[in-house]
Amino acid sequence: MFLSSERFPIRTVSFHPVVSVPSLSILSKNSLQDSFHAKLRFPLSVEDRVLFPDHLLLLVSDKIDEAEKLDCVYHKVLNHKDVVRQRVLSVDEFDGLRSVVRCPLPPWNYSAAAGLMWRGHGVDYSLSLRSNRTVHSWDRLVYEAAFDGKTAVVFAKGLNLRPHKESDPNRFMCQFGLKNSDEEDEGFVVMTEAIVAAQEVVRCSLPSSIRNNPDLAQGIRVTVVLASRNDVEHVRMPSAVRFRNSRSYDRRRNRMRQKENIAVPSVAKLYNSKSYQTKRNDGKFELCACTMLWNQAPALREWIMYHTWLGVERWFIYDNNSDDGIQDVIEELDFQDYNVSRHTWPWIKTQEAGFSHCALRARNECKWVGFFDVDEFYYFPRHHRRGLPGQNLLRSLVANYSSSRTIAEIRTACHSFGPSGLSSPPFQGVTVGYTCRLQSPERHKSIVRPDLLNETLLNVVHHFQLKKGFRYLNVPESSIIINHYKYQVWETFRAKFFRRVATYVVDWQENQNQGSKDRAPGLGTEAIEPPNWRKQFCEVWDTGLRDFVLANLADPATGSLPWEKSLL
Repeated sequence: MFLSSERFPIRTVSFHPVVSVPSLSILSKNSLQDSFHAKLRFPLSVEDRVLFPDHLLLLVSDKIDEAEKLDCVYHKVLNHKDVVRQRVLSVDEFDGLRSVVRCPLPPWNYSAAAGLMWRGHGVDYSLSLRSNRTVHSWDRLVYEAAFDGKTAVVFAKGLNLRPHKESDPNRFMCQFGLKNSDEEDEGFVVMTEAIVAAQEVVRCSLPSSIRNNPDLAQGIRVTVVLASRNDVEHVRMPSAVRFRNSRSYDRRRNRMRQKENIAVPSVAKLYNSKSYQTKRNDGKFELCACTMLWNQAPALREWIMYHTWLGVERWFIYDNNSDDGIQDVIEELDFQDYNVSRHTWPWIKTQEAGFSHCALRARNECKWVGFFDVDEFYYFPRHHRRGLPGQNLLRSLVANYSSSRTIAEIRTACHSFGPSGLSSPPFQGVTVGYTCRLQSPERHKSIVRPDLLNETLLNVVHHFQLKKGFRYLNVPESSIIINHYKYQVWETFRAKFFRRVATYVVDWQENQNQGSKDRAPGLGTEAIEPPNWRKQFCEVWDTGLRDFVLANLADPATGSLPWEKSLL
């Protein structure tokens, strides 16, 4: 059997085997398009839709090349023949096999069950618009899933778990099945128990057939089931022997569990990505870095080039719906051998879950992974004062603890810098331009050993819960510090009003928690520049990192820095 579980009943509510044969298997879509000089385009199949507060996300089972020729199509609620078209906002590859298409919110009185049309082609796409009309709410949704050994790690919104603590896993189960979200027929599904649960992550055991043959589970949909009180009290299910000897009992039990258990809607599918599961043949990178960002493309060059010089060897960029040309910047950096990859992460306000996902992804490639933002820069004041070489300092620091039997996390305090009297972005970058900061450090950021994280993957403000028996190390501020260029010139800073990526941080336009340390003191809910902004957050003039950068990285002849774009 394709799926099996030794401990949980298999639900076969009208199981219909389906053989999927690619359309036009002899003459491929690409060759057919070539033969017609690309005048004929095939309809795009919309698998799922997710309604966000500011846009509509479509998950499509095709790779999309010419996104600029694609329109979002909306039907009127009471008249499906009344159709309006709007240009797509953006398109990205997603999870290797699907694409995500971001559409504007539907016009008033038009359905969010949008379809897609190629512009300028007179093909009737009504069938694709009528196929799957499900629209998921972002408030309650399973949105990602990943293999991790003999378990599946499932990411879900709307479980209302405590933000900073583990939760009772007995409240949940995972459901694996061959079904689409719009099908009334349940198809063929099996449930397994949750092992741990925290924040937006539920980890469940895999059915034995998937454990033994993960390649067979490519594209299988997975969701979280909220267990009924009866299942919570009796977590251990009857054995497989009991199933075979008491089929009528099983059928009755399955029907009862269908009614009692509540499955969270899901767009998540499992893919056996080789890059996540296979270890590097030539050994792991000593030091990697992961961040999540939105519209920070101009900051990437300085951040990546500087920290590469300090020893970071591999970069994971989780892009949270940027539309500022970030892909071009990353491709240029990767072309220059900076080993950067961009991961499309379309799920808004899920930074902690994204970091958990990144930790899984990086574990087989990296001994250490730093989780810090693109406006945060590591600095070694003691080495600078003594005139010691600075290259690869960060990698050397973590390498000292790579074989430690107790240290699994290195924490570094942050100094917050202000606009430093500037009114426009510094042309040589933030490390040189901003030189005035607050007196006391705020918070800290961490570099962790991803194979020594607690199985919940619980993380708060850039540090993780570790496996039992391991601890973190606080490094002295005199040895290493992070310059956090938090309060930049207003032109740059004001963007923070429009999107915060962290799950448990309120967007600044909302009139909530205005005393949070995440906000700038004294700011309201509107992006209006306060008086004397350029002089604020300035208690100590600190030119240490500026001098460190100019001494080590500036061109001796021109004084230019590696991240400055040539004017030629």
